[in-house]
Amino acid sequence: MSDKHTSETSSPVTRTLLAPGDVLRDSWSTLPRVAKWGVGLVGFTLLGLLPLFTPSFLNTPGISFGGTMAQFAMIAIIAIGLNVVVGQAGLLDLGYVGFYAVGAYTVALLTSPDSPWNKMGPDGFFSKDWAWLSCVPLAMAVTALAGLILGTPTLRLRGDYLAIVTLGFGEIIRLLADNLSDITNGSRGLNQVAYPRVGESETLPNGVFSSGNSTGVANYGTWWFWLGLVLMVGILLLVGNLERSRVGRAWVAIREDEDAAEVMGVNTFRFKLWAFVIGAAIGGLSGALYAGQVQYVAPPTFNIINSMLFLCAVVLGGQGNKLGVIFGAFIIVYLPNRLLGVHFLGINMGDLKYLFFGLALVVLMIFRPQGLFPVRQQLLTYGNSARRLLRATPVKEGTS
Repeated sequence: MSDKHTSETSSPVTRTLLAPGDVLRDSWSTLPRVAKWGVGLVGFTLLGLLPLFTPSFLNTPGISFGGTMAQFAMIAIIAIGLNVVVGQAGLLDLGYVGFYAVGAYTVALLTSPDSPWNKMGPDGFFSKDWAWLSCVPLAMAVTALAGLILGTPTLRLRGDYLAIVTLGFGEIIRLLADNLSDITNGSRGLNQVAYPRVGESETLPNGVFSSGNSTGVANYGTWWFWLGLVLMVGILLLVGNLERSRVGRAWVAIREDEDAAEVMGVNTFRFKLWAFVIGAAIGGLSGALYAGQVQYVAPPTFNIINSMLFLCAVVLGGQGNKLGVIFGAFIIVYLPNRLLGVHFLGINMGDLKYLFFGLALVVLMIFRPQGLFPVRQQLLTYGNSARRLLRATPVKEGTS
């Protein structure tokens, strides 16, 4: 009877462990911290070399693979920031593209010659070579302030009400950028945004990050990807440390049951505001990357559809899993670029990306609602001590 009961209860667990993403997730969670660092170092190194040694099956024939990877790095940073808000703290944010826009416009307003607030040149306080780098922390600070201003009155709302407010925030930012023509140049946008001036030479007078470096394997898209990859690693380290801290434990408690967390003494409003501000700052960083890479900022880029794609990357990869949302961002960026120029029955498959993502989300919600790589919640405090104690405790005979 006991053996039968054990067999019946163990089979669902076995099936769960064999589900896509679970074996990899469980293997990763059992590794010691030093081994994780080693695997991560090798993995990100190989990822950084991918534009230089691109396998033929992974290449994007319709567009530069380096440009595709640069776009992936930007979206991955956005997904990590949105994962702090949605995956860690459980706050449904549908207007995250607004923070992305604030970061991009901060850089553009301070460095574009089309802006009345241009601070480059002899009359400004930004040098030509260091303007973009100087604006990055400013963009993050301004975006964090925007998150603080938005979050302070609205984070007492929950669920659908909070989603509607954040959705409205994203649309307000886009409409402001479109209508404040005297400042943002309206729908015409801001051109000639600053970018890093590195690697200037006779063949590349504007450096390796300029759009003039468009030929060869190590083109400007590849350089922007490498820069985004370095920033991504730094953000992962920051967010990982936050997850293991008291702040991360409070986020998990709020996500699982906000009322219970508040009863247990967690200042839910303060920790939700922390998540909102940190997520906003990361979104502003990605916006600064976008402004420097494209060197042009205009309102149509920051529409509600892009905000839904950012959320799709988080849901697809697995809410709460940092590496999972990076994989989701890769799918969101790579799939349309891979299908670009591929025709089936006279239809360009690259134009059907929203259809594919919609169908993928429907299938995911039916068969895998937790995402491809769901987060595995571990004991965040005294976890190793608890595991050693459980292993050392002898099991009494006759117990099941």
